[in-house]
Amino acid sequence: MRTVRACLTLFVLLAAAAQPVHAGAVIDRIRQSGRIVLAHREASVPFSYVDANGKPVGYAIDLCLRLVDALRKKLEMKTLVPEFVAVTPATRIAAVVDGKADLECGSTTNNAERRQKVAFTIPHYITGTRYLVRSTSPIVDLPMFEGKKLVSTKGATPLKAIREANNDRLLHIDILEVPDNAKALEMVESGAADGFAMDDVQLYGLISGSPEPGKLKVVGKFLTIEALAMMLSKDDPEFKHLIDEEMRRLIYSHEAQAIYERWFNEPIPPKGRVLGVPMNYLLKDTWRYPTDWVPN
Repeated sequence: MRTVRACLTLFVLLAAAAQPVHAGAVIDRIRQSGRIVLAHREASVPFSYVDANGKPVGYAIDLCLRLVDALRKKLEMKTLVPEFVAVTPATRIAAVVDGKADLECGSTTNNAERRQKVAFTIPHYITGTRYLVRSTSPIVDLPMFEGKKLVSTKGATPLKAIREANNDRLLHIDILEVPDNAKALEMVESGAADGFAMDDVQLYGLISGSPEPGKLKVVGKFLTIEALAMMLSKDDPEFKHLIDEEMRRLIYSHEAQAIYERWFNEPIPPKGRVLGVPMNYLLKDTWRYPTDWVPN
């Protein structure tokens, strides 16, 4: 009897696994149009930015294009054309929620507030908030911004974190909002701001792309620890399942690690500079058991 039950259970599991993918809102749209829209950033080096020719490139872009290849095969589509739409920290969530983008390929933090509106796949980076300052600046951590100007990008997680720290510690920091990373960098370089609060890896990317990288530096302890992941719709669990499944395959096969090395430890466009950021232990530990679950 036990053998019969075991066989029946195995049969049910195999039958379920063999079922075709059922179309949801996103999969329907992809099948009907023959295209998938990827949201990208314009200055989020090395995750998602545009090269000298205006082409979207980066670590997250490469991962997304691998996901598109897998979708083409799993959905049994002869062609699946990736199209790109530029987004900012302030517009990226709406682009996914409104169906203007099927997958956001950038540097977005997975947190509880955002999960009320969108879904996330497995993290592709673990980072935290630090500060970009001019190399001549005496500032080494957040308290030294007291009475000074600290800029961050609208809609970004670090903006909320520095506001909370500013209020809790009564630092009287003048916190400024700008639309994107490029503007924030410009303000630090020109002296319009004393520092720029953002995920440290993005700050290193901005320095590498600066005409005079020696005039900038990253300082401070981590104010936050954040899991960066690609956003997708909450309304199509089948689509999310396919994306998560392929992300796990890329990680277990070490293809994701090779893509990481390409963008963090080898020359990258537009100027061929090397970021020199080895994979940190937080990401290594996360990828041992890949999951979309994060603690915040």
